[in-house]
Amino acid sequence: MASRNLFLLPGDGIGPEAMAEVRKLIAYMNEHHGAGFQTDEGLVGGAAYDAHGAAISDADMAKAMACDAVLFGAVGGPKWDAVPYDVRPEAGLLRLRKDMELFANLRPAICYPALAASSSLKPEVVEGLDILIVRELTGGVYFGEPKTITDLGNGQKRAVDTQVYDTYEIERISAVAFELARTRRNEVCSMEKRNVMKSGVLWNEVVTATQKARFPDVKLSHMLADAGGMQLVRWPKQFDVIVTDNLFGDMLSDVAAMLTGSLGMLPSASLGAPDGKTGKRKALYEPVHGSAPDIAGKGIANPIAMIASFAMCMRYSFNMVAEADRLEAAIATTLDKGLRTGDIMSEGCTEVSTGEMGDAIMKAYADA
Repeated sequence: MASRNLFLLPGDGIGPEAMAEVRKLIAYMNEHHGAGFQTDEGLVGGAAYDAHGAAISDADMAKAMACDAVLFGAVGGPKWDAVPYDVRPEAGLLRLRKDMELFANLRPAICYPALAASSSLKPEVVEGLDILIVRELTGGVYFGEPKTITDLGNGQKRAVDTQVYDTYEIERISAVAFELARTRRNEVCSMEKRNVMKSGVLWNEVVTATQKARFPDVKLSHMLADAGGMQLVRWPKQFDVIVTDNLFGDMLSDVAAMLTGSLGMLPSASLGAPDGKTGKRKALYEPVHGSAPDIAGKGIANPIAMIASFAMCMRYSFNMVAEADRLEAAIATTLDKGLRTGDIMSEGCTEVSTGEMGDAIMKAYADA
C-alpha cells in the first residue's frame, strides 16, 4: 500500500492537546489496520513566531506543499497580540490557504442526536441535522482590489472594499458543491444577493449554467443570502449542500455551526483544485473552534472537532470512506453513552478529560 503522508501543525492553545488525540488514532490505525499513515510535524501561529519570527517558516510551508494533506490545530492567543501584523499567528493559516490555493472551504453542520437539546433551537428542529456549506475561500470582497481607506479632509474618511468574482472562480466552487451533493442527497442551494449586487447576478448565472452543462442530475435551487440565514434558523433540515461566496459563506457557516449546540464540535476542510496528472487536491483540515487559550493546558478541551477533521481528511484526501464513516459513528456512539467534555456537559452525563474522550472514541472505533 502506498504511504499516506500527513503534515501535522498543532499550533497554539488547545491545538496540541486536540492533535494528540488524532495522533493516537493514527497510531492505532497503522498498527491494527495497516493504514500506512506517515506523519511529520511543524510549527504554525504563535509557536512558529516564537521559534522563527514568522507565523510559518518557509521550510514548514514547503512540507505543507509536498504532503498529501495538512492537519491543522489552532493559532493565536493574547501572548501574541502585540506582534507585527504581517507575522501575527493568523497569518500562518492565511499563507497556507493562499500558497496551497485552497479555494473551497467545506463546513459541515451536524447535530448528533445526543446533543440536540444543547442547541438554542428546539430539538425537533435540529435533531439529525446534516448540512454542508461550501464557501468560496480565495476571492470576493476579502481579497478584491481596490481596498482602501482615504482621508477626504474635514474629518471625513472613505473606506472601500471591492467584491470581485470571475466566471472561473464561480464555476470551480459550484462544481465542488455539485460533486459533493452527488455523495449526499443530491441537492444544492446557491445563495447570493443578485437583487442588489452585480456579483450576485453573475454568480447566479454561472452556477445555473454549470449545473445544466455538467450536473443535470443534481437538483439546484437559488435563495437570497439573507433569506438563507433566516431559513437556517427556521427549518435548517430543508438544506443539503449550500454553495455561496466568501463573505456570505463566512457568516452563514457560523450560523449553521451554532445550530448544533457547540462551535467546538465541528470540523472543516479547505480544498484546492485537482492536480492535472494525479487528480489529487491539496487540502487542509481544521476544527473551527479556535485556540481557546483560557483552557489550554488544562486537559479539558473537546477533541471531537479535531477528530472529525481527521475523518474528513480520510474521506476527501484518501478516499477512506468506510473508515471515515466508522470514525464518525464512533463519535456518535461515545456521545450516546453520555460522555461529555465540559463544553457540552449536561445533567445526567459523565464529564471526561480531553484524553478520556479521545480514548473512548478510539475504543468505539475499534469495537465497531
